[in-house]
Amino acid sequence: MYACLQNTKVMQNPEITEKNFINKLSSEVKRYDYEPLYYLSYEQNSCFSEIINDIPVNVNFQKESRGETFEINNFIFKSGTQKVTIRLYPAGKMGSADFSTLMSDTDMKIEITEADNKNRNAKDKEIATYITPLDLKVDVEGYQTSKFKFTGKHYFEANFTFEAKVPYKVKGFDNAQDLREWNKETLLKKLVSEYNEVKNIYQNKEYDNIAKTSYDGLRNQFVAEYQNREHINDVWNMLMEVYKQPTFEMQQIEDYKLMFFAEGRLVALMQNSKAPRVRGNTVLWAKFNRGEGIETLFCNSYFYISKGETEFKIY
Repeated sequence: MYACLQNTKVMQNPEITEKNFINKLSSEVKRYDYEPLYYLSYEQNSCFSEIINDIPVNVNFQKESRGETFEINNFIFKSGTQKVTIRLYPAGKMGSADFSTLMSDTDMKIEITEADNKNRNAKDKEIATYITPLDLKVDVEGYQTSKFKFTGKHYFEANFTFEAKVPYKVKGFDNAQDLREWNKETLLKKLVSEYNEVKNIYQNKEYDNIAKTSYDGLRNQFVAEYQNREHINDVWNMLMEVYKQPTFEMQQIEDYKLMFFAEGRLVALMQNSKAPRVRGNTVLWAKFNRGEGIETLFCNSYFYISKGETEFKIY
């Protein structure tokens, strides 16, 4: 059921509209002689996982064993030390297997590499590697055995860093407040209200306001990826095609947990459900049907408050 139609006052990016979105964003992308692209490759076994660099980079709550490589420039706001956090969780029952705790063969390996966007044939540079800790033992006969050091636990978290050098500098959260210092009840009440306002923007099909609230995240991504106008146009039109579906319906904001990111400078209402299709996402999501069955879209949004201010901005 649709919310009552009203136009929400959005203070963020007041000059941005649905129609000028592509022109404005394209004008912010700069090109350079050397355009470094950073990639993260991971392999994991016998666990679910989250990878975070200020904001979630990748979540896997569907396959206990998996490997993947993807670009991470959109999570690198400026040159300097990047802090990557990994979180491992038991996978639970997967068919006949029971991963109720982290297993002896639980492991994750992460590699960071650097490539040149203007020369894809050049060999990638190896930047950093992380491997989960092992407990090594030697038996009486001299044979060495190993197992995950935190076997039997219900949760594991670790950090590692790498140095990135990029030619761009996009707006991050250096000037944002540490929201962990707020009264939790006050913060939660304010945040729930903000999420409901944004939910209504999508549900009421306020396309100019969708453009305003989407701009910062997409600008940072496309600037960091050195994307051309054609790609920006394709992505924005693809998103708008979904938002304009007659069947597009935002889901209720419920069953959530408050979580902080970026050293407390970002806050979000994350799904509290253990259902694989929604776990690891924020509570802003929609269902729609283009005639081929129900599809879902996660409008993952995080919030921050600049120093000296009192109102949220969306990222």
